[in-house]
Amino acid sequence: MNTPAGHALFGTAIGPCGIAWGPRGIAGVQLPEADAEATRARLLRYTGPLPEAAPPPEVRAAIREIAALLAGEPHDMSGIVLDMSGLTDFQRHVYALACAIPAGQTRTYGELAADLGGKHLARAVGQALGFNPFAPVVPCHRILAAGQRPGGFSAHGGAATKLRMLAAEGAAPQGGTGSLF
Repeated sequence: MNTPAGHALFGTAIGPCGIAWGPRGIAGVQLPEADAEATRARLLRYTGPLPEAAPPPEVRAAIREIAALLAGEPHDMSGIVLDMSGLTDFQRHVYALACAIPAGQTRTYGELAADLGGKHLARAVGQALGFNPFAPVVPCHRILAAGQRPGGFSAHGGAATKLRMLAAEGAAPQGGTGSLF
């Protein structure tokens, strides 16, 4: 992706999301916050100040895939180029494991931690996922707490948003309460 950096908001089935890009790929994706301005502010908190701009073709393609996923149409987003240059090796490893989880399936923080060297890393896995600047391209919503409970979720709406996204993908974790929609 050899385009000038920028950002844009776009509509989805769950509300306005944000996306930022630069010459090395997608710099950030933001799930909806309470309103469009809160979404923009949280996106730019991770990426730094970027001008609002019309998305280039490869970003428009990513937007279509993200919107389809959030509408309940599973998409393979492995072709979306993410700029992970500002992340630690540990974060990149956690995000690679998260990206390997197919839509409609889940894993636990402990399972990812065991894959990374030991269940004692579960808290560090949770912290890396809580920082995830690429949700839902890096599908942190597919990682659950022990016992298949939803656990935390840093997007607006917390665990209810996580459960809604999982339900749209056909996953049914335990511990949900009330209607998701």
